[in-house]
Amino acid sequence: EVQLVESGGGLVQAGGSLRLSCAASGFSIGDYAIAWFRQAPGKEREGVSSIASKDNNRIDYADSVKGRFTIASDNAKNTVYLQMNSLKPEDTAVYYCAADSLSYGSSWYLKSLYDHWGQGTQVTVSS
Repeated sequence: EVQLVESGGGLVQAGGSLRLSCAASGFSIGDYAIAWFRQAPGKEREGVSSIASKDNNRIDYADSVKGRFTIASDNAKNTVYLQMNSLKPEDTAVYYCAADSLSYGSSWYLKSLYDHWGQGTQVTVSS
């Protein structure tokens, strides 16, 4: 059974950092595309970043997080991380990781493409 478990969320002041983890089981992250999404209250779930090891380690970021967030994978731990620096209040959201056996290239941000989702972890950035 494919499972994704996020952790690492919390409350942080603006300008601070957090590292989110997405621990995968039931599959190898090297064979899947893994993406981070987030959903703020009253807003649509949006793509934050993705990594696709089998697609030449393709990495993508939403414009809103470029230069501040870094996605990385540890195949030995079967875990994907999202390092978030220089956090802003507008980064406040529930963060989800998602996985799919296909890599969608430049369409990575489309949530409908992903078959597997974690339960989410809350990130709150205070001003």
